[in-house]
Amino acid sequence: MEPSKSIHWADQAAETIIATWGDKPEYTCASGITPSGTVHVGNFREMISVDLVVRALRDRGKKVRFIYSWDDYDVFRKVPLNMPSQDVLEKHLRFPITMVPDPWGRDASYARHHEVDVESVLPEVGIHPEFLYQAERYRSGMYAEGMRTALQKRPQLKVILDKYRDEDHKIQGEWWPVSVFCTQCQKDTTQVISWDGDWGLEYRCESCGHHETGDLRTLKGAKLVWRVDWPMRWAREGVDFEPAGKDHHSEGGSFDTSKHVVEEVYGRKPPVTFRYDFIGIKGSPGKMSSSKGKVVDLPDLLRVYQPEIVRYLFAGTRPNTEFSISFDLDVIKIHEDYDKTERIYWGTEAAKDDETLRREKRIYELSQLESVPALMPYQVAFRHLTSLLLIYQGDIERVLASLPGLEPEQVARVRQRAVRAWYWVNECAPEDFRFAVRDEGAPISVAANEAAALRALRELALNGPREEKELSTAIFDAAKANGLEPKAFFKVVYQALIGKDQGPRLAGFVLTLGGERVARILSGY
Repeated sequence: MEPSKSIHWADQAAETIIATWGDKPEYTCASGITPSGTVHVGNFREMISVDLVVRALRDRGKKVRFIYSWDDYDVFRKVPLNMPSQDVLEKHLRFPITMVPDPWGRDASYARHHEVDVESVLPEVGIHPEFLYQAERYRSGMYAEGMRTALQKRPQLKVILDKYRDEDHKIQGEWWPVSVFCTQCQKDTTQVISWDGDWGLEYRCESCGHHETGDLRTLKGAKLVWRVDWPMRWAREGVDFEPAGKDHHSEGGSFDTSKHVVEEVYGRKPPVTFRYDFIGIKGSPGKMSSSKGKVVDLPDLLRVYQPEIVRYLFAGTRPNTEFSISFDLDVIKIHEDYDKTERIYWGTEAAKDDETLRREKRIYELSQLESVPALMPYQVAFRHLTSLLLIYQGDIERVLASLPGLEPEQVARVRQRAVRAWYWVNECAPEDFRFAVRDEGAPISVAANEAAALRALRELALNGPREEKELSTAIFDAAKANGLEPKAFFKVVYQALIGKDQGPRLAGFVLTLGGERVARILSGY
């Protein structure tokens, strides 16, 4: 399907990329992170933002390379609070992350553990980048030329970096764009002493005293400092697009610096970019932080939201808009919003105007894992689904069997939603949202007129209207006929049925429970 040009931010970004770089055989879109702790949904925002732009380019018939860099040759600076074996990890501070042991004992390193956690789950939300591992690339000598270029242009680099620093933070004394992990103790507590003008770099380690002159092409521990490393890789990989968080995009921040470095040192135009904002956790101030262990990750999100709705959360929000991830009653509203977008796409609900129609259709397209299904998915409201699951005590197959008109090819998505609804109602929903249907024939203490009204409801359940609106009117009439205000009667009914003062919409609840079951529960009145 042809994309609705310029109506969605991902399409706007794709058009800017094409206009900036011209018609190319292949465009390169990039993203990346340091796996210093749990990779949270704030990090995921960058991944999916790039994926959405990649799709927009491909929808325009363009070939795209989507690379994701694991900056696993960064320094392990701090042990996150949510990590096990804190004492073991503490002993490896100042090591490259790729050389810190996995405290779970599952993978080759601490870095690899976090990488695997992400790489294994991204396909579930339809994201398939090409992963690049920076430790491997540095240690193989792949970036030796880039390091030598930085050393050759050290004076220019110093000027560029100082341009964005105030007087108190300008580079003082001798400065090197290359740092070294000691080949003896693995720590970054080293001081570069000299460079021979070609490939030879001399350093000394302050921790263990090791002194070495190594060849940049074979010296395992050498790497560029961050604000030189990033633009070097833009040039090396030919990156045409890479977004960044608002911290990197602040005035004089790393993106501003890197733009000048890539142009003036590595001779390439900087990539097209945009700023994405932070994501919070509802009820908790501030942004998520891997180093503080304060995170919600993608698997957490997928326990509550099916993959299309995870994508919808980001496709339906401009990247520079801050929002919070919620697991409370907002979950119901998010599902309602997605279902409305789906109905607009399939033409079963009208959009308020043509622009809204185009926008909602594009959001829906980008929310799908691969492509839009051939048949409109079966819709069952999330709130109603939780009620069904509570009625059937979590038996998803019985719930599926109770849904009228559910086609075989629609079952998988409904089952996905049901699994998540059952998790949400048990693990996330407020306590007063949950209920259990009372045992049949176990009456509560009620007044005479309340008992009479309950008997009237029992009769309505067996022989009353089968349409929810008509049954609701009949229930109101039964309350008034027995001298009860509807609100007071509803409280009695919910106590009789589920032992709570309130519950699902009563008429629909009675119809879902079924007349015979309601009659048996109310048989003692």
